Amino acid sequence: MTRIRNSAALAVLGAVAAGPAAAQSIDETINKAFADYTGWYVSFIFAPVPGTNFSWIALWLVVAALIFTFYFSFIQLKGFGHSIALVKGDYSDPDDAGEVSHFQALATALSGTVGLGNIAGVAVAVGIGGPGATFWMILAGLFGMATKFTECTLGVKYRNEYPDGHVSGGPMYYITKGFKERGIPGGKVLAVIFCIFTILGALGGGNMFQANQAHAQLANVIGDYPGWITGVILAGVTFIVIVGGIKSIARVTEKVVPFMGIFYVGVSLVILLMNYDMILWAFGQIFLGAFTGLGVAGGFTGALIQGFRRAAFSNEAGIGSAAIAHSAVKTREPVTEGYVALLEPFIDTVVICTMTALVIVITGVMQVDPETGLYMWDSEAGRIMTEGDVTGVALTSSAFATVFSWFPLMLAIAVVLFAFSTMISWSYYGLKAWTYLFGESKGSEVTFKVIFCLFIVIGAAASLGPVIDFSDAMLFSMAIVNIVGLYLLMPIVRAELAHYVSRLKSGEIKRFKH
Repeated sequence: MTRIRNSAALAVLGAVAAGPAAAQSIDETINKAFADYTGWYVSFIFAPVPGTNFSWIALWLVVAALIFTFYFSFIQLKGFGHSIALVKGDYSDPDDAGEVSHFQALATALSGTVGLGNIAGVAVAVGIGGPGATFWMILAGLFGMATKFTECTLGVKYRNEYPDGHVSGGPMYYITKGFKERGIPGGKVLAVIFCIFTILGALGGGNMFQANQAHAQLANVIGDYPGWITGVILAGVTFIVIVGGIKSIARVTEKVVPFMGIFYVGVSLVILLMNYDMILWAFGQIFLGAFTGLGVAGGFTGALIQGFRRAAFSNEAGIGSAAIAHSAVKTREPVTEGYVALLEPFIDTVVICTMTALVIVITGVMQVDPETGLYMWDSEAGRIMTEGDVTGVALTSSAFATVFSWFPLMLAIAVVLFAFSTMISWSYYGLKAWTYLFGESKGSEVTFKVIFCLFIVIGAAASLGPVIDFSDAMLFSMAIVNIVGLYLLMPIVRAELAHYVSRLKSGEIKRFKH
């Protein structure tokens, strides 16, 4: 293995020495090495349930979201109003332990979820599963709100608070402490496994996928050029921000996330209003496609699998990542951050992902057979035929460009912002997993941050297929461990919820005047 790596390094150095004509070979070398080393695990994690095309991991996430929804009596509906009040700061005490406000914690977590999963991921889902995949994405988002409530409540309850004011929390902490509190063995082992998957997930879905699609959109606007150039620039800017820690990250995300969200949703709304007469038709396509597949290969099952798979990648409910960001909040009531976290899947999946899907369906960039009225399937590529034979972020860009010729440039800016904000948030998630394993020293932190930035370069140079498969595999591996922990600890969350609600109703918990 050492010989292989040395050969790859020599090939990269040789390409640089040969000048611009050979520079593209750096991308090719990186991509081949990456695909060779990760392919076997991707196949393993997405193995189908025997006799079906439905993967075990999709079933795992769906069942968990349903269980938490019923166990907490549809908390996503009953607690929605209180969530908004908490984000506004109505119950915030500035003297509480923690590092960031409710709004900053939400913005940081959203910056890790409202990203290219909403732009490129939705395009992948609709391109493979048809419009019906959108229905299952929305449903997964609504049920996933209960999962977010559960994990983020635990994240705050079992976080570590240090004398200098900083905190560390997340699944690795609530699995370790919660299991010990309940007398359940194996907590430390599961926590270590979760941390390993979190580090790999941070390098994959939270990093490489973002860099990959940012480069794809920039190349779509500027013209083809080596991906490693984009990677180096993104890596440099990212390092400048993440070296300052969670407070630095929060200051950036609380400004970037609202701006990019409003910009993207605003342009989507303009396109939808310009085609208002087709909105009901598009929703009809989404609803019918959810149960029939509208002629897409895999039909109903294909739409369902793609919908849930991309929704989980987009809003990360059950992954455990958001619990790490929310653990840094200033509060003495763990349940309050569970309420705040409810808003993430709603904003991310129900609102923004739906906008993307509607624009793709309405603008007609997916090719339809004029004789049958069904989407034309490319069996070789394994997806619906599209104008220009594009997928991922390029398909979304193509859809927006049918209305605004200048939009690919604007989307390139949005994509870079989405990618950047996601990467800086996921750097924090990966860092907390890294420091759980290797200690909280400055040297340990800097080591991870350098590794993280190196993988930005690799992601920008690699091709989409291997990157997105590896990203999904790592994120869903986190979910396997995290959800086991949630099942065993959810009685603690219900007790916390009951205690909080009773004090809220009695007036013991009051709104603060700011």
